Amino acid sequence: QVQLVESGGGSVQTGGSLRLSCAASGGTFSTYVMGWFRQAPGKEREFVAADNLSGRTYYADSVKGRFTISRDTAKNTGYLQMNNLKPEDTAVYYCAVYKGGRLYERESFGSWGQGTQVTVSS
Repeated sequence: QVQLVESGGGSVQTGGSLRLSCAASGGTFSTYVMGWFRQAPGKEREFVAADNLSGRTYYADSVKGRFTISRDTAKNTGYLQMNNLKPEDTAVYYCAVYKGGRLYERESFGSWGQGTQVTVSS
């Protein structure tokens, strides 16, 4: 049973940057497809980014070119580098592992962490 803990959130101004971390325990992180989702108040949790076991990355159109997903398998840690942040990026960010199904769907992921708050002010 993999356990995930997100960290690195905070408050920044428009145009700022943050790097989120997702620390995994249990199992070998290199065997997991990892995804990042976010949820703003009153909205559904939405897909942000994911990678696969071959290192290919996938991004929501809203973050493509600004966010970068990566991982350090030796540290069992995933990362989401967020640059040029916008107020609409404000949300709680979660990491999760792929468990099968369509890649971009929330239901295809599990082992959710507790989330980390990102607030972008204008």
